[in-house]
Amino acid sequence: MDDAPTPGRLLVVATPIGNLEDITLRALRVLAEADVVAAEDTRHSRRLLAHHGIDRPLLALHEHNEEQQAGRLVERLRGGETVALISDAGTPLVSDPGYRLVRMAAEAGIAVVAVPGPSAVTAALSVSGLPTDRFTFEGFLPARQAARRKALEALRDEARTMVFFESAHRIAASLDDLQAVFGPEREIAVCRELTKQFETVLRGALDTVCAQVADDADQRRGEFVLVVAGAAADTARGLAGALELARELRDHVGASQAARIAARIHGVSRRELYHLLDQQ
Repeated sequence: MDDAPTPGRLLVVATPIGNLEDITLRALRVLAEADVVAAEDTRHSRRLLAHHGIDRPLLALHEHNEEQQAGRLVERLRGGETVALISDAGTPLVSDPGYRLVRMAAEAGIAVVAVPGPSAVTAALSVSGLPTDRFTFEGFLPARQAARRKALEALRDEARTMVFFESAHRIAASLDDLQAVFGPEREIAVCRELTKQFETVLRGALDTVCAQVADDADQRRGEFVLVVAGAAADTARGLAGALELARELRDHVGASQAARIAARIHGVSRRELYHLLDQQ
């Protein structure tokens, strides 16, 4: 007779990104029933659970200890326990720890179950006013400007809507780099403090939105999701050709006239072309 325990389940539970009411009835139930809650920051998660009257054991699982903790949690799952995985906010694994645990549990034959709910990515897309039928999530941009611009250069011709996370202390610099690489007319939605008391969404061309953020210190506080329009295929090709021609002309007629001539030939915005040329 096999007395081995029936394996437990790993529940990947989405939690609020700000407003504590944004949690599903199912999430509340599974959190209350879990043998242990693996949380990115136990102090933060304890406040969330207490708000909803839930008292369960908490275990820290973050980027610095996930490799060690994942093995221990898989053993507990093998022993029949139910583990709920949560992050500080939103859906776990979206720019948050948890990948190693989910992979190890799945490889061990343990059921991994999604308990869906809030996500800053989908929340921002839903209010951006930009196309959402196809999008790419790029997470946080690099902290250093050179690396950040290189990453953006690789995305200049991306046709899908792009979603980025950004922090308060880099928001102004990142917006400036987005404008420098994508041009002043590319559309963006800067979603700040989503679902929280001081939530704002700034929509418009990059140059307009950059000016708004630069002029208002409040717009540089909090947590940010940036939703950036993709490049139109014809526009991207046209700009690339116009930029190449403008570079060749610049030494002979100056940057302004080079941009004017190349923009007219390729049918693109002179203003955007001049801005790109000025960055090189």
